[in-house]
Amino acid sequence: MTTTTDHTPESTPESTPEAAAASAPGPGRATGQQAAATAAAAPRPARLIRTESTTEIPVHLLFRDDPDPAPLPLRPAVVGRREGTGEQPRLRRPAAEGPRPEPGVDPELVERPARVLPGAAGVAAGLCGAAGCLATSWWAGVLPAVSGASGLGAPAAGLGPAQWAAYAGAAALGLFGFGGLARGRTGRAWVLDLFGRYRGTVRRTGLLWVNPLLLRRRVDVRLRHWRSEPMQAADRGGAALRVVVLVVWRVRDTARAVLGVEDHESYLRRCVEAALLRVPVEEPGAGKGQMEAAQEALTRAVAQDTAPVGIEVFAVRPVRVEYAPEVAAAMHRRRIAALDAQHRASVLNAVVDSVEDTVTRLTVRGLVELDDYERKALVRDLTVAFCAGRSHTGP
Repeated sequence: MTTTTDHTPESTPESTPEAAAASAPGPGRATGQQAAATAAAAPRPARLIRTESTTEIPVHLLFRDDPDPAPLPLRPAVVGRREGTGEQPRLRRPAAEGPRPEPGVDPELVERPARVLPGAAGVAAGLCGAAGCLATSWWAGVLPAVSGASGLGAPAAGLGPAQWAAYAGAAALGLFGFGGLARGRTGRAWVLDLFGRYRGTVRRTGLLWVNPLLLRRRVDVRLRHWRSEPMQAADRGGAALRVVVLVVWRVRDTARAVLGVEDHESYLRRCVEAALLRVPVEEPGAGKGQMEAAQEALTRAVAQDTAPVGIEVFAVRPVRVEYAPEVAAAMHRRRIAALDAQHRASVLNAVVDSVEDTVTRLTVRGLVELDDYERKALVRDLTVAFCAGRSHTGP
């Protein structure tokens, strides 16, 4: 069975010149070269959108009814071509952002290990220098007794320019070798400086040889704690306080701690004072949760201020909080008044609960039958009695 389908003029292959030329049977069929020339000569419709992307597809791939379609030359597809340049768009990866330099600190001032040698190298250089001095003395004839005792004849060349040069070289070698010996200790580090330029940090332990021309600055890198003197602070209400804090800290970056500020310990004290003025401290007698929240806020504030200079702060704990002398008396009276009001409220709640329980039990059990006037009178009498009893017996 053969099914014939009628095509509309818009959907038939003959609706375009290229399709008609490609599917025309017989002698009038166009060759591939002629079709390519016709397609190249045909004017290309203007783009409706300037940034549109087009892809050209061969006609013979759309209509496969012809068993032997004529080959057509293929041209590369154009995808997102830049107008006026004829250049393919290039995808660029966003550049990876490096660590942002911290404000107020030289970005190149970062701790790095210094170049040092084992202590054996310094000892060997020093011994070679000492041996060179002895050999030069023997050469110059300065040690005749020693050379005669050993059975070796001294050349007795005297102290000429060559001998003095040998003395200078051997002495320089010995001083350079023995002068660079240093002992590295656990928890201590050296910041090396050459003519004002940072050359590295030594954290190694044992016998080392460091260039004697370098200036050494010892730094304690152990975990340390500092208990402050009474400092000014304020609570949430703005009342003046005197606070003693315990700071747990250590030097994380020795280069910034030594060369970034004049004195990193004094800088830490100033940062603690500034944080106490910014962060409110709980008043004396506050709850445990409130004190822990104030401690965390203080720790974050101080750690943020000291991070640019290479100091790592672990905790800032208020160990003693008291009111300032000028407001201590007034705050003491206010606290006593608050405690008295709290005590009165608790006593009143207890009296009301007792009266309510007494009246309810009397009426529920049927011991008395009371109207509204009698109920009010009974409540008043019981309240007076319970209050008087509590005032005599205490809380």
